[in-house]
Amino acid sequence: MLKKIAMVSVCAASAFAMHTGEININDKDVEVSAKFDVGQFNDNVEPDTMFVGAKFLNGDKGNTSNEDVDIDPYFEANFLMRKEIGNSGMTLGLGLKLNFTKDYSALPLGLEFGYKIPAEKLIPMYLTGSLYYAPSALAFSDAKNYLEYRIGYDIEVIDNGYITLGYRTLETNYEAYDFTYNKSWYVGFKIGF
Repeated sequence: MLKKIAMVSVCAASAFAMHTGEININDKDVEVSAKFDVGQFNDNVEPDTMFVGAKFLNGDKGNTSNEDVDIDPYFEANFLMRKEIGNSGMTLGLGLKLNFTKDYSALPLGLEFGYKIPAEKLIPMYLTGSLYYAPSALAFSDAKNYLEYRIGYDIEVIDNGYITLGYRTLETNYEAYDFTYNKSWYVGFKIGF
């Protein structure tokens, strides 16, 4: 009997833990990302608490602070530890990223926040936000510092399928000048698998 209860508990916990893939677009940029739930690969890690991932952003100079410069694609490797706060529908996470372009790299630290809007009978909806910062001690090459913030609104239109609307700002500041790599609204799809 205990074995059956334990199996049901593990299956229920695993049902909420998922890898995610996401694509975000606007009229000038495309962003593709993936996050993998470490708990799905390692029995010593609780599902839905630790993630590793990668991101690619092909930004357009029309969404930068200086439209006269050509910009290179942005790449990122990331790590996130996240925990639900009680039964409030809120999550809080601590993250680390390694981001780089052709001539810029930084290692920002950050916070991520999520909130499930209590309107499940209507349609599952979520508010998200993140803030990452790298001071000069964590900026390399010609980089001076890095600042990123995002806000988002996700609607689960089908099981594990979301439409997302968001806003992002990526400040890749250099020793010689400050530069906003991307500042834009976007819409996209997020899929849990």
